[in-house]
Amino acid sequence: MIVHQFYDKGLAHASYAVIRTGRMIVIDPARDPQPYYEFANMHGADITGVIETHPHADFVSSHLEIHQTTGAVIYVSKLAGAEYPHETFDDGDVIQINDIKLKAINTPGHSPDSICILLEDEKGKDCAIFTGDTLFAGDVGRPDLRESAGNITAKKEELARDMYHSTRDKLMVLPKEVIVYPAHGPGSLCGKSMSPDLQTTIGKELRENYALQLMDELAFVKTLMADQPFMPKYFGYDVELNKMGAPGFIQSVNAVIKADADIALEHDILVIDTRPSVDYRNGHIKGSINLQDGEKFETWLGSVVAPYESFYLLAETDEALDIVIKKTAKIGYERNIKAALLIPSNATEKSPAINLEDFKAHKVDYTIIDARNWAEINSGKLFTDALTIPLPELRERISEIPANKPIVVHCAAGYRSAAAAGIISAQIKAVPVYDLSDAIKQF
Repeated sequence: MIVHQFYDKGLAHASYAVIRTGRMIVIDPARDPQPYYEFANMHGADITGVIETHPHADFVSSHLEIHQTTGAVIYVSKLAGAEYPHETFDDGDVIQINDIKLKAINTPGHSPDSICILLEDEKGKDCAIFTGDTLFAGDVGRPDLRESAGNITAKKEELARDMYHSTRDKLMVLPKEVIVYPAHGPGSLCGKSMSPDLQTTIGKELRENYALQLMDELAFVKTLMADQPFMPKYFGYDVELNKMGAPGFIQSVNAVIKADADIALEHDILVIDTRPSVDYRNGHIKGSINLQDGEKFETWLGSVVAPYESFYLLAETDEALDIVIKKTAKIGYERNIKAALLIPSNATEKSPAINLEDFKAHKVDYTIIDARNWAEINSGKLFTDALTIPLPELRERISEIPANKPIVVHCAAGYRSAAAAGIISAQIKAVPVYDLSDAIKQF
């Protein structure tokens, strides 16, 4: 028996392959199915099944494409309301692969339709569990993503109560040596305090996971709902897309229009410049937003841009452009790309450079914008008088920013402030807008 984890660091997403006697089951696959095909070929296996632990909010799954390509059966809870060909997989249901079994366990909490998959080895012993977004290393899934998305909606308080019983009644009673394979690792917005471990055990989580400690239901609900991270704009959209099944990855990526660098851009369409901030500051399209390609590009794109908005996607080279197009497709936004192009010759708008010494000496003469997330802001402001507007909220809250003195934007390291400065300067032109960038480390 082979159990293999595939990990996408950009979305902190883990998917899995289970192989036994030439048959392979894929669990929670990413948008690009090619790695699963290659792994199956490497081991001389046929992909015969795909299991979705729930309709995912933070990435687009390739379950439908794998089914269409290989004929693999898609297994998902009957509660998910799946609109693609599938077999239901709920409490008591078993997938037998020769002498091993994959057993469904309904575990509502993160979503009403969440399942976990318990793996029974060839000796009849429960040896591992694939927990989706129910149980992570150091955390459990957040309960507030399904209040307005999916086949079944539920209030976060209700799902938090469900999580209490799913963990206590179904997971914590498993043998302590059972290996836990979650769908996410640290950095995912599907939880709030995941550990760096990409796998764990029931026993370790019983000892170390704050959510599995002794507490009553009311205390659990209160603890779980507190301090959850922000919800990107694309999350509800991806739930619905995964419920239907997304179109094929390669054909979707290839359908993106690649335009000449100097085409005339429509004025009412966003321009997303994915270059490093230093290059952007030295020359960019006026009014463009700097979302630098990096480990969290997908998350920030789906946090700043809504699922119904079109945008131009810019990069420095053809290779870089291909990379960001594929990353855009991982959250289902490839159809939002009006055109993808290299940096045009009229990208000559320069960002103003802040006089750090003057700012340090006369902070009162500037409007300071803190673009960090609420959890960071609540742990302490770096500048007492700063306006607190997290990046995901900024486009909707521009009117709150006064334009009577120069504006300085900061975050924790420079990524978000680069994006925020572009958003603000596109709307406020009466005063300069400065990106404090990594100089924030001096404060």
